Amino acid sequence: MMRPGMSLAEDQFISDDLHPIDIVENLAEHHAWEFDRVTDDQIAMAVEGQWRTYSLTLAWSAQDETLRLICTFEMEPPAARMGALYDLLNRCNDTVWTGAFTYWEEQKLMVWRYGLLLSGGQFVTADQIDGLIAAAVGAAERFYPAFQLVAWSDKSPADAMKVAIAEAYGRA
Repeated sequence: MMRPGMSLAEDQFISDDLHPIDIVENLAEHHAWEFDRVTDDQIAMAVEGQWRTYSLTLAWSAQDETLRLICTFEMEPPAARMGALYDLLNRCNDTVWTGAFTYWEEQKLMVWRYGLLLSGGQFVTADQIDGLIAAAVGAAERFYPAFQLVAWSDKSPADAMKVAIAEAYGRA
């Protein structure tokens, strides 16, 4: 538990020998997110956004020293709209630098992926992980309306991107 008046980094995350998933678990408790510590190296969480609740999984790979994050939500677009959806995914990915979207057709999931490389003995802070999670949910929230427009209307990917860009400017 965090002590009152302390930032996420100041509390118990000052030591560089904490396991990244232990830090994520503490953040999940701090934010009161529903979570499941799947293994020592993996945690799954539910984070509520404006549009929907997103499923996030963070996994630590000691082998390649990478903290992997995926943020998913279910989506079953009609087969006839898949070409437009993939076009939109490319357009979305051209506008972001902190991760990338992909669509897992077999699982019917829209996925935001990011890998934080911590090679050479680097360590991650709670503030960094909190930022990664915020960026993932923020990207999903920003582009969710565009994905819905392309999947369920006759809107073009270019028109749907205008909605995503306007949505980003419309929030404080």
